[in-house]
Amino acid sequence: MGHAQTTSPGRLRSALHKLTSSDRVLEAEDLREEAGRLGGTPVADLPDRQMACVCGTVRSVTLRPRAGVPALVAELYDGSGVLKVVWLGRRQIQGIQAGAKLRVRGRVAQRDGKSIVFNPSYELLSGCE
Repeated sequence: MGHAQTTSPGRLRSALHKLTSSDRVLEAEDLREEAGRLGGTPVADLPDRQMACVCGTVRSVTLRPRAGVPALVAELYDGSGVLKVVWLGRRQIQGIQAGAKLRVRGRVAQRDGKSIVFNPSYELLSGCE
């Protein structure tokens, strides 16, 4: 007598979700999960004027002078939102480039409804740690 192989509803639901969701949605879910494993606070949950740790992928890096001082600006995406990371007095930082995975720590400020951190400490991450 053979045993019928059954698929749990959770596995079926997960497979169906992966088949019907866009790449962007799946990427966001993966990033949120990875950020959580790495100890990061979701960008969507960042408290104003509090210290926080955020893990994510650099989407873009630009040089934007502020009051005549160079400022390197990176957009860090964690799947829940974008954190603007600004290093004042810097024109470039080795390893800070689009696609890099970063963990940043610093005091969060809210500017025009968006989260921003100035001169954070940071770690370059290699894949999932």
